[in-house]
Amino acid sequence: MTAPGAARATHPSGPQSGGHPDADSAEAGRLEAWLAGEPVPGGTLAADAGRLAAYAAEGDALLAAMPPRLDRTPGQLARAERVHESCRRVRSRFAHRHAAALYAELTESMTRYLRLPELAYAAAERYPGLLPTRERIAGELAHIQAGKEGWEIDQGIFLRAVLRLPEEGRHLMDAMLRPTPRAEELLPAFRREGRVELPALLLERRGGAAHLTFHNPRALNAEDNGLIADMETAVDLALLDEQVRVGVLRGGVMTHPRYQGRRVFSAGINLSDLHKGRISYLDFLMGREMGYIAKLVHGLLTEPEPAAWPRRTVQKPWIAAVDTFAIGGGMQLLLAVDHVLAAADSYLSLPAAQEGIIPGASDFRLTRIAGARLARQIILGGRKLWAAEPEARCLVDEVVEPGEMDAAVEASVAHFDSPAVVGNRRMMNLTDEPRDAFRAYLAEFAVEQALRIYSRDVIDKVERRYAARSRRPAD
Repeated sequence: MTAPGAARATHPSGPQSGGHPDADSAEAGRLEAWLAGEPVPGGTLAADAGRLAAYAAEGDALLAAMPPRLDRTPGQLARAERVHESCRRVRSRFAHRHAAALYAELTESMTRYLRLPELAYAAAERYPGLLPTRERIAGELAHIQAGKEGWEIDQGIFLRAVLRLPEEGRHLMDAMLRPTPRAEELLPAFRREGRVELPALLLERRGGAAHLTFHNPRALNAEDNGLIADMETAVDLALLDEQVRVGVLRGGVMTHPRYQGRRVFSAGINLSDLHKGRISYLDFLMGREMGYIAKLVHGLLTEPEPAAWPRRTVQKPWIAAVDTFAIGGGMQLLLAVDHVLAAADSYLSLPAAQEGIIPGASDFRLTRIAGARLARQIILGGRKLWAAEPEARCLVDEVVEPGEMDAAVEASVAHFDSPAVVGNRRMMNLTDEPRDAFRAYLAEFAVEQALRIYSRDVIDKVERRYAARSRRPAD
């Protein structure tokens, strides 16, 4: 199904064979012959890599003989799925067997820190057939989500294999905790002026507090690739600036007719961007959890040396102020901060299960914070929690009348501006969220979320919502 207004891509080589029974039969025979040669790794890295590359190249040829995904017949779709499934089995076995050697080679025996995109594309270049190249992923951007091949799933396979390894997984997590180059470039100006305006976020230092105000009013502060990048930059700056002692997260004032003049915390993932194929797996879905949200919990890695004195990370307390609602990713943020203020008329929800995706690390954190029963009601049942409900008290520290939120934020900043808070929250987070437990969660999340964003049920739901929104009168 193609959403209204979404153009179907045309195949460059002209009419295809899919509509002719004899051609279908020939393609099916070619597929079966290829599947019979599915390699099982059992040799050296070089030998297994050669077999993988040859097998994946033939799989690519089988896919290239078909029209683009949205123009395929049911038979072609089924054959394409078998090609992908076979290649993914081979890639998974290869990555599982050789992940330690691969990671050592790519990171020069863990002396280099590579962020997720750098690691994935370096592996793609060094080992053809294992991962999609940067060019292949860029080519996918020409398609809506329903029209993509799903090459990002192969990135998930590789990341799962690396994150399953304790030493290598911790090293990759450390790479994602380091300051971003963009933040390091902006740091002198922020230290000097106490203000940085990014496309989707305003960062201001007031006294000893860094106020991060999300400002994506067109989409009610829904998260997209740009907002995620801006959030990590701002979190880095707040943690790097020695004048900042407390961080505050809050939504900006909206221009949307329904919420004109009101602050909104977050509407969660931008489903329109997901429909259009603009939500990045590496930069958004994985980078968000391992980047700025992990930095909120575990701090910014400024001293990679294990013996660094007095500690390797910079950590500060974080306050979230929720106006109107915190949906999806917005609610996920509340699980990573130290103190939550919520307006009395606001609500929280995690509709990811209804949308069909995994709500980030909420499956990891919410059960500990809210208890198993309430966590299942929220994640699996889609329960919406109003801030004033008694059950919300495990998620909300203070319920505030809407007109008193500014004063409540300032009072909380004053309360948390203490060196003792920093030391204690660090020790509490070590207990609440052991890094190896988080690493093990991320390993399985890497594949599960990749599969979810390309699953038929998610694509159908997103397309229905996009079509319904397209029929609405313009705001």
